[in-house]
Amino acid sequence: MELYKWIAYVANAIGLVGMAIIVWGAMLVIKDFLLELFTDDPQSKLQLRRKLGSNLVLGLEFFIAADIIRTVLRPGWKEIGMLAAIVALRIILSYFLSRELRQKT
Repeated sequence: MELYKWIAYVANAIGLVGMAIIVWGAMLVIKDFLLELFTDDPQSKLQLRRKLGSNLVLGLEFFIAADIIRTVLRPGWKEIGMLAAIVALRIILSYFLSRELRQKT
């Protein structure tokens, strides 16, 4: 039983890291946006989108890892189905975010 608690803590910690990455990245982009609010440089706006997008993709990857670890704790068919749906949705989001970031370069 002790191992399950430890695994749950690890999964929660990984999820928190993913959330921290997204929040930190959003805060940095908001700061940069406010500093560049009155510039008309389209390149700076593109750089802000790239920075936010890369933080979102990285945070989503951490969330996927946390969900996979949590499923190890409860390996029933219902949990596996929910994990598959969540991972599929997050992979689709990551794919389209990554694709948009590559197209804007």
